[in-house]
Amino acid sequence: MRFIKLNNETEMPIIGLGTWKSEPSEAYAAVRWALKLGYTHFDCAAIYNNEEAVGQAFADAMAEDGLKREDIFVTSKLWNNAHRAEDVAPALQEMLTRLKLEYLDLFLMHWPVAQKKEALMPLTADDMLPLSEAPIADTWQAMEELYKEGKAKAIGVSNFGEKSLTELAMTSEINPMVNQVESHPYLPQEELQAYCQKNMIALTAYSPLGSGSSVMLEDPVIDRIAEKNNATPAQILLAWNMQRGVAVIPKAVEEKHLRENLAALNVELDAGDMAAIASIGKNERFLTADVFEIGPYQGMDIFA
Repeated sequence: MRFIKLNNETEMPIIGLGTWKSEPSEAYAAVRWALKLGYTHFDCAAIYNNEEAVGQAFADAMAEDGLKREDIFVTSKLWNNAHRAEDVAPALQEMLTRLKLEYLDLFLMHWPVAQKKEALMPLTADDMLPLSEAPIADTWQAMEELYKEGKAKAIGVSNFGEKSLTELAMTSEINPMVNQVESHPYLPQEELQAYCQKNMIALTAYSPLGSGSSVMLEDPVIDRIAEKNNATPAQILLAWNMQRGVAVIPKAVEEKHLRENLAALNVELDAGDMAAIASIGKNERFLTADVFEIGPYQGMDIFA
């Protein structure tokens, strides 16, 4: 396994298993398989509605296979309806209870927006909470306290652009260790990556294979490079991000895909391959923030 060293010296495995869109039974089976295959990094979130299954998989692996807590790196994310400072610690404790863990390795703020506590997903503008009532700075300060208490070994953000990161830096005591964003050859995030490198913030790429879309897997440039390297298109997409120093967390629920993704660690792209992929030159998101761009966030570029 290869690692990315975070700005607090924590080592984050460069590839992990994403659990977004996995049904609980799928998530349980995927985690058990992944552990057997050598995965150590698992990406979760309060909103994914499968943390209990993931936690049970950890517990069963500890009981049956000798897994130790220190063998795994577990990430989870604070949902938007727990952004008020007083709600952050209880929300983290609920995650830990579901995951059957005493601490997280990485605790992320999922989005730079806030929702009312009773609104799991926003249906109307009234479900959104203006940042004046739940400032990102206050949410982050509460996360900093949990980091100091050891409830999270590292803290960071997700879906933050350069503007959001710059604003956070004006008030934060602790710099985010990670920013998790969508990143792949169709959305290289080069400017954001440069900003994060300058500020010692590691990047993790979600949806590195296209979030269920096959368009990148069928891209002729990717296919040609895959054939040249005796690899699959998925492995090329993952290797490309990892060679840029970006961690990847592809979702998989079948053993063959878990194996295929992990084997991307063995793919080495040469300079010509990297340049060819860079020349694809698209700027396409598979995940938008439209659902949040209502009420106080109307007309706002949440990814800025």
